[in-house]
Amino acid sequence: MARVVVIGTSCAGKTTFARSLARILIFPHIELDALHWLPNWTERSVDEFRTLTAQALSQDCWVIDGNYAVDLTWSRATTVIWLNYSFPIVLWRALTRTLRRAVTREELFAGNRESLRMAFLNRESILWWVVTTFHRRRKHYRALFDARTSPHPTYVEFRNPTEAQFFLTKLEATVYNAVKQRLCNAELQP
Repeated sequence: MARVVVIGTSCAGKTTFARSLARILIFPHIELDALHWLPNWTERSVDEFRTLTAQALSQDCWVIDGNYAVDLTWSRATTVIWLNYSFPIVLWRALTRTLRRAVTREELFAGNRESLRMAFLNRESILWWVVTTFHRRRKHYRALFDARTSPHPTYVEFRNPTEAQFFLTKLEATVYNAVKQRLCNAELQP
């Protein structure tokens, strides 16, 4: 699990999961949205975005989250994790996250912020995006998972947040125990 891509529909919790995974593995975390967006919600040019993504992927170990540049990210990945949650879970997360960000004026990538006006009174709202793209994107990810022709990279699918959290908890315990064992063995060496 040296190079991990975390995918899922918008607002599934990719970044939160990827940050936790990167912390446990002590790997760099790469957020594709941060590479993609410029100030004022302007998209970076495709060429510049792909160059930045390729540079980030050149490291030996990483956890990356996002659905952009599948050809680049998946070709370097050793593991692809799909947060394949139900529509009610994703919609609830979208609503609560958007409200929290709008009220607290949380700064996102490149100084961008969400607002209540943009969330509820704009056709480019993340809430509208979730509603209109959820089923299409979920079918697309299913097709990508089902089309795989080899066991590499390793594909992991979590159908609910409890499964994903159990995975992180178990992995953290495994990593902790491995580090503890190495430290104990090092102390026993003359």
